[in-house]
Amino acid sequence: MFFLVETLCGSPPIIVSTEQVWNRNSSPGSTVLYYCKEGFYNTGGHNVSICNENGQWTLPTLLCEEILCGDPPILPYTGQVWNGSSTPGSTVSYYCKIGFYHDEGKNISLCTMNGFWTKPNISCKAKCGPVPFIANSVVVWHNRSIVIHRCLDGYHSWRGSNVSVCDSSGLWQEATLRCIEIKPPISHLFVLNEKCLRWKAEKYEDDTEVYRVTYTGSRDFQRSFHDKRKRFLSSKAQQLELCLNLLPVTNYSISITAVSTRFTATITTNTSLPVPPAPVVYYREFETPVPTLGLHRSPNPLDPISLYQVFVLPVEGIMMFDCSSPASSNPTSKLSLTEYITAQIDVTHVGTEMNFTVGDALYYGGFFNAPLENGRNYYIILRAVNQWKMVLKSSCVLWAKVRGTSYVLRVSSLSALAFIGLVALIILVGYSFIWIFKKT
Repeated sequence: MFFLVETLCGSPPIIVSTEQVWNRNSSPGSTVLYYCKEGFYNTGGHNVSICNENGQWTLPTLLCEEILCGDPPILPYTGQVWNGSSTPGSTVSYYCKIGFYHDEGKNISLCTMNGFWTKPNISCKAKCGPVPFIANSVVVWHNRSIVIHRCLDGYHSWRGSNVSVCDSSGLWQEATLRCIEIKPPISHLFVLNEKCLRWKAEKYEDDTEVYRVTYTGSRDFQRSFHDKRKRFLSSKAQQLELCLNLLPVTNYSISITAVSTRFTATITTNTSLPVPPAPVVYYREFETPVPTLGLHRSPNPLDPISLYQVFVLPVEGIMMFDCSSPASSNPTSKLSLTEYITAQIDVTHVGTEMNFTVGDALYYGGFFNAPLENGRNYYIILRAVNQWKMVLKSSCVLWAKVRGTSYVLRVSSLSALAFIGLVALIILVGYSFIWIFKKT
C-alpha cells in the first residue's frame, strides 16, 4: 500500500530591503512577488520566486538600494544645522551667517522620497547691503564688516586696496583694486609688406623692454640655403615695428622674445617672388638675317629659378607685346600666328657676358632658333623670367631690330644705281668733248 505525500517548499527566501506579496501557499507552482521597502528603490533584477517540484524556491535577483538625497544644497551667506542623515524625511535648517540677517523665505529643506532635497528660499542680506562689486574679481572672504576681493583667474591685480569695509554709517568703503586682463607681453604680431615686423607690447609699467628677434629662412628650391640672423630692440612704446631685410622666395620662422619676462612669440611668413632684373643690353639695328646680340648681367641668388627667353616679333602693322603674359615654356605650344620664342636659356648657364646669334638653326632649351626670313623686319625682345611653382614674374627689354631686304629688291637697286652712273658718265664725257672743241 502506497501513500502520496505532497512536496512543499516551505517559507520563501528573504531578500534584504524587500517586502513580499505571498498567499502562504508553498506547494509546487506557488509564487512570491517581491518589492522594495519604503525608503528603497528598485535597481534591477527579477522580483518573482516560484516553488518548483523539488520543493525549493527559485532565487529572485531583485536589488534594492536605499534612497539618499546626498548633501543638502548650499545657499549663499548661510550656515546649516544638519545631523548628516540624507534619508527620506531628513531635514536641514539654514541660518544667516554673521554680518547678514534673515530677510525672508523658509529656512528648512526636506529630503523627499524621490531622492532630492526641497529647495529653501531663505534670503540673507548683509547689514551694509550687497557686497561691493569689483570688476573681474571674486570675494574670497567676508564677515559682518569686511570683504576681501581677489582678481579672477586670467586677471592681474593692478594697484589699489583689495579690502572693502562696512563703516558705522551702513555704507561700504569699497576696495580700489583694479583687475587688468593678463595678456601676453607680445601680441598682435604680424609681418607688414614682407619687410617689417609689427607687434603690440603689453606692459604694466612704463619701463624699457628689450626684445630679441631671431629669424631663420630656408628655400625649397635651394636646399643649401640658410639665412639665420638676430636683432635687438629696446623700447618703451606699446606699438612697435622692426624692419628686417628678408630675402625673396624664402620661408621664414621669426621669433621675438621679451627679455624681462622670457616670453616668446613666433610667426612664420613666406616672401614672394620678385620681378627679375633686366640684363644690360646694347640696342642695335641689323640688316643681316643672322645678327649676333650681346648682353651683360650680374649674378643673382635667384639664378636657379631664372631663365631668359628670346622672342622674335615680325614687324607687321600695329603690334602689341605683353611682357607679363604667362608665355609657355613648352616648345610645342604656340604664342600667336606671328611672334614666337626662338630660344630659352637657363640663367645658371650664363656668365656675366653672353652673345647670342638669332637664326643659327640650333635648339636652345627645346626651342628651335629658326632662320629669319629675307625681306622681313623683326624686333628681337629679351625676356627675363623668375618662376617658382605656379608663380611667374618677368621683365622685358628690346634687344634689337633686324631690317630685311629681298634679293630682287637688292638687284633692282644695284641695276638702278648702275644705270644712273652710266648716264652720268655719258653726260660727263659729252661735256668734256664740247669743252675741248671750244678750246681748239
